[in-house]
Amino acid sequence: MSLDYTTLDLLRRNHPAWRLLCSDHAPLIASFLQRVFITPNRRVIPQADLVEALEDELFGLRERLGPESFPRPARDYLDDWAAIDRAWLRKFYAPGSDEPQFDLTPATEKAVAWLETLTARSFVGTESRLLTLFTLLRQMSEGSETDPHVRLAELRKRRDEIDRDIARIESGDIPLLDTTALKDRFQQFTQLARELLSDFREVEHNFRALDRRVRERIALWEGSKGALLEDIMGERDAINDSDQGRSFRAFWDFLMSSARQDELSTLLGRILALTPITELKPDARVVRVHYDWLEAGEHTQRTVAQLSLQLRRFLDDRAWLENRRIMDILRGLKSQALGLRGAPPSGNIISLSETGATIELPMERPLYTAPVKPVIATVALSSGDADIDAGALYSQVIVDRAELTRYIRRALQDRSQISLRDLCALHPLRHGLAELIVYLQIASDDPHAVIDESASEMIAWDIVGAENEGRKARVPRILFVRPT
Repeated sequence: MSLDYTTLDLLRRNHPAWRLLCSDHAPLIASFLQRVFITPNRRVIPQADLVEALEDELFGLRERLGPESFPRPARDYLDDWAAIDRAWLRKFYAPGSDEPQFDLTPATEKAVAWLETLTARSFVGTESRLLTLFTLLRQMSEGSETDPHVRLAELRKRRDEIDRDIARIESGDIPLLDTTALKDRFQQFTQLARELLSDFREVEHNFRALDRRVRERIALWEGSKGALLEDIMGERDAINDSDQGRSFRAFWDFLMSSARQDELSTLLGRILALTPITELKPDARVVRVHYDWLEAGEHTQRTVAQLSLQLRRFLDDRAWLENRRIMDILRGLKSQALGLRGAPPSGNIISLSETGATIELPMERPLYTAPVKPVIATVALSSGDADIDAGALYSQVIVDRAELTRYIRRALQDRSQISLRDLCALHPLRHGLAELIVYLQIASDDPHAVIDESASEMIAWDIVGAENEGRKARVPRILFVRPT
């Protein structure tokens, strides 16, 4: 974007982030919203909790700066920050709740992030950024290369480098990153992690804007139902198929992998235990930043679900209106008929087409066919003398749902989540498909379980009493998550 005078003047007058920086209360707004929203990564806060937190903040400032510094109540400040001409907060009502909720807007988060860059940093790393740039250029170059010989040559070159590193380590020469390099890369990681959380808020804002436009069209639409649905679904498909939508789906699929989450937890725990990293005094939330990503992604998924729910409500309302119109027409016909019952109109009321007789010729009828009588043999029944165990007729397979629930809770005691495949590896299926179905029923009833139908897992079990014989079933990826 070209930063000419006209563009900057338009941004200064209309962009919420610029208006926040020009506000007289910018230090209060930025510091308070950064403390209650950004630092703990809270997406939505009820009005009562946010008013109480702001009252405590204003009390401390009034004690230090005087009572005339901030004379208004906390609720007035919040309503002012959430006004349309401010747009620093988003005030809304959650489904099923009559208490207002507040959320941070992407413009406010951008302003706070820019203010953080103004503070002096004790350490500014450049090596990790340069390496990141080279890595991105190499990935783009390799990913767009169509000549197989060039790609094979690059792969062989990397294989030779790996072989030289292996030989170097086997000889006892183990290269390690120095303190400066570790600090540089960790600082780059924390910065990218915070920017990723900010990007999630902006992606969610874009989907909310789509949902708002859909609601406005539904409220003002006067055309046919099919034309409206075609318009809405076309715009939704355009967002899902855009670069932002495809990137979000790829990120979500990568994050939903339990193996990736375990790898991230292991790497973060090992890196945060290093002495150079502990000297930087990193934020305690860095160790669970991937769970913050997961929570932010769930908010985006809920926004898409609300859009689908709004479409369903529209269809139900349209169907109800059409049924009501039909009933009004029938009621009008009955009223007119009753009004004409005592004084029928003169002349011809209705004309009928010429009547005709229905002729059925005798030869067109089917001939009689005698029914086939079954032949019953008169054979006396004799009882058999085979010794058969009838106990199998009364044996039933009983799957204890409470026992399977205990398996899930015991597995979540030392981890935040576990997939159904890993759980079946810890406790193999003893009753086969019946036990697997009970697991699926538990996952559908558990509000904390995540069912990812875009990916699948293979679960196998052995048949009791049969050697080297088993069964397999492909089910959607299911994650049992420990409640927070």
